[in-house]
Amino acid sequence: MPKQERRSFTSEFKRQMVQLYENGKSRAAIVEEYDLTASALDRWINQAQTTGSFKEKDNRSPEEEELMALRKENQRLKMENDILKQASLIMGRK
Repeated sequence: MPKQERRSFTSEFKRQMVQLYENGKSRAAIVEEYDLTASALDRWINQAQTTGSFKEKDNRSPEEEELMALRKENQRLKMENDILKQASLIMGRK
């Protein structure tokens, strides 16, 4: 079975699909007619209703934002720690 390529859709296309749904066209009809997945259409509808944006960064929860910030800080601190370890090894040899 050949692997299907990941498709990407423009914000305008997503907006049009949400508009069709809001105008009364059924989810099943939209999914079948435009060869979409139901989960993608549901996600677009949810994004349009909550933030009005289809960009992932605009649709993150505060917890997701905090987790990303903490991971970034953790990575920075690990790097600083590695640098200090290397420096102490160099200074210890002198």
